[in-house]
Amino acid sequence: MKRHILLSFLLLTAAILNAATPLETFLRSKSISAGSTAVLVQDLKTGEVLTSHNADLPLLPASIMKTVTIAGLLQEKGPDERFHTMVFADGPIEGNTIEGDLLIAGGGDPTLGANCVPESADIAEEIIAALQHKGIDTIKGDLRIDISLYEGPDCPPSWASGDLNEAYGTGSHALNFRRNASGSRAVKNPESVFLSYLSSRLRGAGIEVKGGVKIGKESLSDKDATVIVDHVSDKYAEVMRSCMMRSDNLFAETLLRAFGLARGKEGSTAASAEEMLSYWKKAGVPTRGVTLIDGSGLSRSNRVTASFINGILQTMGDNEDYASFMPLAGQEGTLSEFLKDTALDAYVAMKTGSMKGIQCYAGYKLDEEFAPTHSIVIIMNDIGPRASARKAAENLLLSLFE
Repeated sequence: MKRHILLSFLLLTAAILNAATPLETFLRSKSISAGSTAVLVQDLKTGEVLTSHNADLPLLPASIMKTVTIAGLLQEKGPDERFHTMVFADGPIEGNTIEGDLLIAGGGDPTLGANCVPESADIAEEIIAALQHKGIDTIKGDLRIDISLYEGPDCPPSWASGDLNEAYGTGSHALNFRRNASGSRAVKNPESVFLSYLSSRLRGAGIEVKGGVKIGKESLSDKDATVIVDHVSDKYAEVMRSCMMRSDNLFAETLLRAFGLARGKEGSTAASAEEMLSYWKKAGVPTRGVTLIDGSGLSRSNRVTASFINGILQTMGDNEDYASFMPLAGQEGTLSEFLKDTALDAYVAMKTGSMKGIQCYAGYKLDEEFAPTHSIVIIMNDIGPRASARKAAENLLLSLFE
């Protein structure tokens, strides 16, 4: 009898010792490197931390960096701002002739000629219609693009050389066109592609350009220049939503530079990233160990902590737009298969981030009205099989919110 009681006690003790928390079970997954993984899940209303691991460990974020970029610009400019591409007659208009150049001032619009949402009107059609309305059929000077909006290189120097030729590694230009890509390949000179397109369209409309084509950091030379077209993009909110849903690096890099310009900086990627980090530090978000290099997360020199990302998510938790930019689990974008047909299907909205050896998530648990209730950060570096890492993250969230 005593032996039976002792054996029962030992079995019960072993069961208690072996009972693992959701976090412990997650970290025991063969695809997870516990020393290179950070987790932080927190209640937005009460501040209660549901689970935390390595919250202050700097790790590579991949594309969850976009949550940082978009949050900063959304706070600074709001959802209704738009990109403008201005077109001028840089010279007097005499009868049917522009005596100078037709100048296109690049405004950084990443949607110009893009084959994705948000849709953008054809700027060439707008230019032709405006010229014809004014009775202009001759441009005596050049077709000229002003790219003085930004300082610094189009791509951060730390981007891997292998990424630069891919469509996702185009960088951002003062004048972007057709997402700076041809199929799956990057286009290094979207300004030239645009000028070729515009020249052809003008000829087809019977509008003669007597000069050549020029690209440079030269703004208006005629103080009496006439505005021909103000091409306006969709609202920032729609650009941000498209960026998050499709994880578009070009959109993210342009949004980062827009943030830098809005904060009075030169518009280079480096200056804008530095200002972004300073902004969040002043906002009270923990930035120790954080290094921001770009706006998209493509640089492997970026470092964030779960505490940093969580601080931003907590700050943005009551913003009506921010969470709506993120894909819904089981429903949209890069989360369309994540948590599908589970109790959390459509009740989690997160941005994903993936690179070789990296899988990350940042976003929110939602209530029945799709309002955020908890912030979620899962940053996994040095992972094993990606499918297993994703499954482990799914199981962690299901266990936490069951």
